[in-house]
Amino acid sequence: MNDVIIIGGGVAGLSAALYASRARLKTLMLERGVPGGQLATTEEVENYPGFLHITGPELMAKMEEQAKHFGTEIMMGVEITSMDLTGDIKKIVTPDGVHEGRTVILAMGAEYRPLGVPGEDRLRAKGVSYCATCDAAFFRDRKVAVIGGGSTAVEEGTFLTKFASDVTLIHRRDKLRAEKILQERAFANPKMGFMWDTVVESIEGDKSVESITLRNINTGETHTEAVDGVFIFVGMDPNTALVKGQVTMDDGNYILTDDWMATNLKGVYAAGDVRKTVLRQAVTSASDGAIAAVAAEKYLETLHG
Repeated sequence: MNDVIIIGGGVAGLSAALYASRARLKTLMLERGVPGGQLATTEEVENYPGFLHITGPELMAKMEEQAKHFGTEIMMGVEITSMDLTGDIKKIVTPDGVHEGRTVILAMGAEYRPLGVPGEDRLRAKGVSYCATCDAAFFRDRKVAVIGGGSTAVEEGTFLTKFASDVTLIHRRDKLRAEKILQERAFANPKMGFMWDTVVESIEGDKSVESITLRNINTGETHTEAVDGVFIFVGMDPNTALVKGQVTMDDGNYILTDDWMATNLKGVYAAGDVRKTVLRQAVTSASDGAIAAVAAEKYLETLHG
């Protein structure tokens, strides 16, 4: 029997693990891949307090090491098939058995949203990507398109200019939604171009991406642009399918919590990108995880009298 089961090994999950295990709670983390989450695919992190320059993988390795140091048990490569969170004892079902805990912290994160246009699925990993830091090196001296106008699109687009010869950011609006400092860097980058009021109609290519068909939303005119790669950053979807119908969510399937990260179920908390929040950054995910773990600790104290 575990005191705390943490679902997900990103920043929120590892922060929760650190605080829970330091409180001498029997803590189990279940991760479907390897710990690190989205930050593990980020080349450089410059806005996490205390680190002027550190790579995402380095930062996440430090977090994992710290959680393990205080006693967190981490199980990797675990596919969860179902969860029963409604009872006093929470049950997490996997192909290898059932894990039981008195509390659960949901930190499954979110995934990048696909465009849903013809050619996208067929050419995924053949020129279509959702992670510049993962795939930029494959596009050295190539021409690529970045789809989106938020901070992620602009940041990843700027990173791509270190490899690609030409980066065109395509946005359906007439101005960016990214942080101002990221916009300033992008506009000042000689390798970056911008295409406004434009959406992707389809992605073409035989064995790999060769072009994209674009439509101007104001004029309705379409044209084909030759590119070697398409990087898509048009939002995220939370990984909450397994808990739908148990914890309360908003219309976007983000979990609703109170200030203590508590859900509508006793002993069940949510932290990081998986919950409804005003900001999704590593530092806020770390805060969420810490709060959730302390809340779980206080809840467990009430059970012991």
